Amino acid sequence: MRYAFSTLGLPGAPLDRAAALAASHGFEGIELRAHPEEPLHPASPAGARAAALRTLTAAGVAVLAVAGYARVAAPGADEPVLAELRALVRLAADLQAPCVRVFPGGGDLPQEAADGNAVRRLLAAAPFAERHGVRILLETHDSHRTAAATARVLDAVAHPSVGALWDVLHTWLGGEAPAASRRALAAHLGYVQVKDVRSAHDLTPVRLGAGALPLAEAVATAAPDDWLCWEYEKRWYPDAAALPGQLAAGRAYLESLSVRPL
Repeated sequence: MRYAFSTLGLPGAPLDRAAALAASHGFEGIELRAHPEEPLHPASPAGARAAALRTLTAAGVAVLAVAGYARVAAPGADEPVLAELRALVRLAADLQAPCVRVFPGGGDLPQEAADGNAVRRLLAAAPFAERHGVRILLETHDSHRTAAATARVLDAVAHPSVGALWDVLHTWLGGEAPAASRRALAAHLGYVQVKDVRSAHDLTPVRLGAGALPLAEAVATAAPDDWLCWEYEKRWYPDAAALPGQLAAGRAYLESLSVRPL
């Protein structure tokens, strides 16, 4: 398997530091948080994007995905959401990243309305993503927490440039077993986002394997060439332990789960 980590665990860190940490700890990729708080985001100029790509290439580290904050199921007009999607796709293309992460964000909308918004917008954005060689991945999150809910949207979209990001925390919180999540997303899966937390009532991040999530069960469903991306939510939990000191053990733990018996 291939391993990445999210820069959400390194809030505001320069990209060269993130790339160096990834390279020195056996992570082939990073999931790049694309937010104005970070070094790179959709408004970053062309020069910054080119410099970032040079830095990553020199370190031998790929951008697995640009993690954006577009909410495709949210209420409101379509065009602002589509403009945000196009900007994220352009950033991903400039960084030679194969994927863009988006959220559902349907809030309190009825299921039919939230699904309809997401399907319509993803269908509209899919040809643009395809032309740029980028795949838009809808994360199992918020209004579409389970894989079943996410797959309901993606089955309706049915476009190769739109898929799923399986966040194992949210499917677990939604009461879905890992095997069921994998089955629901099988036709759509882009990659798997792993993490660990204290409990369902305390989502403070902890080292992989020290918390409540069924990580072994989730990884057991993965294919040999899948990407596993560790999202350590240091940005939202500033008192959590720093990520760099955990990278070596985290990488070793994921590899131990990935080993298939002979």
